[in-house]
Amino acid sequence: RYMTGATSIASSAGELIPFTIDPIRGQLISLMGAAPNLTERVQQGGVIGYVILTLGILVVLLAIGRFIYLLLVDRKIQTQLSHLDTPGNNPLGRVLQVFQDNKSDNLEHLELKLGEAVLRELPPISRGLSFLKISAAVAPLLGLLGTVTGMIITFQAITLFGAGDPKLMAGGISQALVTTVLGLVVAIPTLLLHNLVNSKANKITQIIEQEAVALVALRSESLVDKPC
Repeated sequence: RYMTGATSIASSAGELIPFTIDPIRGQLISLMGAAPNLTERVQQGGVIGYVILTLGILVVLLAIGRFIYLLLVDRKIQTQLSHLDTPGNNPLGRVLQVFQDNKSDNLEHLELKLGEAVLRELPPISRGLSFLKISAAVAPLLGLLGTVTGMIITFQAITLFGAGDPKLMAGGISQALVTTVLGLVVAIPTLLLHNLVNSKANKITQIIEQEAVALVALRSESLVDKPC
C-alpha cells in the first residue's frame, strides 16, 4: 500500500502525485509494509478469534431481529390500547379476548384465566434475551482462553529456541493480545444490545400485566356495584 505512489508516477502524464519517500533507503517502508492490516490481525487470533467473531455476528443478527420484532409488537399494543373493546391479533388483544370470553365468571376464576393468558404471552416476548446475556459473558472468556493459549505457544517457543529471537515469540503474543481485544469488542456491544432489547421487552410485559390487573379490577368493581 506504500508503493501505490510509485506506480502512479510511472503511469502519470506529468501531473502532481502524492507518494511516500523513505529517507533511510527503503528500510522504513519495508517495516511499515510488514505491519499487519485488519484482516491479518484477525487471522492472528487463530481459531478462537474466528469463534469470537462468529459469536459476535450471531449476537448482532439476533439482537436486530428481536428488536424489530418487539418494536412491531409494541406498535400493535399501542394501537390496541386505543381500541380495548375490539381485541386484535397481538399479545394484549389476546388477553382482552380471554377477558371477554370469561367476564361472566366469578372473580377468582377470571383472575386465573387472565394470569394464564399473560404467562402464555411472555415467552415469545423474552425469547433470545438469555442468549444475549450469556454471550456478553462468554465473549471475554473466549478472549481469555485465546490469551492463555497464546501464552502457552510463546512459552513453548522460548523452551525450544530460547529468548534470543523475538520473532519466534511474536505469533503467540499476537494471538494472546488479539483474542483479548476481539472478546472485548464483542462483549461491549452485546451488553448494550441486551439492555436495549431487554428494556423494550420489559416495557411490553409491563403494559400487558397492567392491563390484566386493570381488567380484574374493573370486573371487581362491577360486582361491588351490582345490587344484591
